Amino acid sequence: MTYDRCLVLGGYGFLGTHISEKLLANGIAVRIFDRPGAGSGSSFQFPDASMLEIVEGDFTNQEDIERAVDGCDCCVHLVTTTLPFTSNENMMFDIESNLMGSVQLMKQAAKAKFKKLVYISSGGTVYGPSKSDKIAETHPTSPLSSYGITKLAVEKYLSLYQELHGLRSVALRLSNPFGERQRIKSLQGAVAVFVGAAVQDRELQIWGDGSVVRDYIYVTDVANAVLKALEYEGLEKVFNVGSGHGQSLLDVVKVVEETVGKKLKIVFQAGRSVDASRNVLDISKASELLRWTPEIDFPTGVQKMASWLDQELRR
Repeated sequence: MTYDRCLVLGGYGFLGTHISEKLLANGIAVRIFDRPGAGSGSSFQFPDASMLEIVEGDFTNQEDIERAVDGCDCCVHLVTTTLPFTSNENMMFDIESNLMGSVQLMKQAAKAKFKKLVYISSGGTVYGPSKSDKIAETHPTSPLSSYGITKLAVEKYLSLYQELHGLRSVALRLSNPFGERQRIKSLQGAVAVFVGAAVQDRELQIWGDGSVVRDYIYVTDVANAVLKALEYEGLEKVFNVGSGHGQSLLDVVKVVEETVGKKLKIVFQAGRSVDASRNVLDISKASELLRWTPEIDFPTGVQKMASWLDQELRR
């Protein structure tokens, strides 16, 4: 399947810039839609902007979305306005901004006869607690947060829109992406926060005892998966996208310390109820049907992230 112009919602964020870069490198024109000023404060510049268009607006505003959709034939939906561990504090905001905004997008995309919509869902939150060594797409879904419930609801509405209106879609349930351009002072993104704390010699807070296990995937591998999802012409609608390997927070600490050559100053805090103890994704379905496999292993990814951060701090 070929595309002329892809709408990337949230395209000026950490994931969005990498995905947009990948699309541009493959000859697909890109229209980035993001909130006003989303790209400010970042040193990143697209190497070739001749096929790139920037549109600013409000994701929940119907007219803004109509304007963004016009002239595009596919979409990558990355927009989210909440975090897993804060979404429970204001569930109505989560529903109104993320779920209702996404359904409005589907309506406009179907009207514009988009060839494909790729939705970035969350493999880390839609499944909830699991005792499985690796979680497949068939695993029961029992989210612990409004964030995860909303992600799952968007997936369901996408499936419904395909049945009712012929809007083809693929939902990618991401594990924990990390890599260059990620914020190092944030409430999420453990690897980036850990690397930043080590490089800048800052104190690091860890929720729980460090035994929580997560699946970390390098950002360029995510971008590759998105391209594969756009190219995919099969019937499956949901794919896990991760490394397929688990790292505890203490494992992450060890790799970061070895990479940076510094000991982290760790302060352990009480664990959080929204954090499942283990979440590692089974990516065999994506490997088989999307013909996608991650290329960057965890230590290599941490090294690439640390090298990028060192260059950024020298600017």
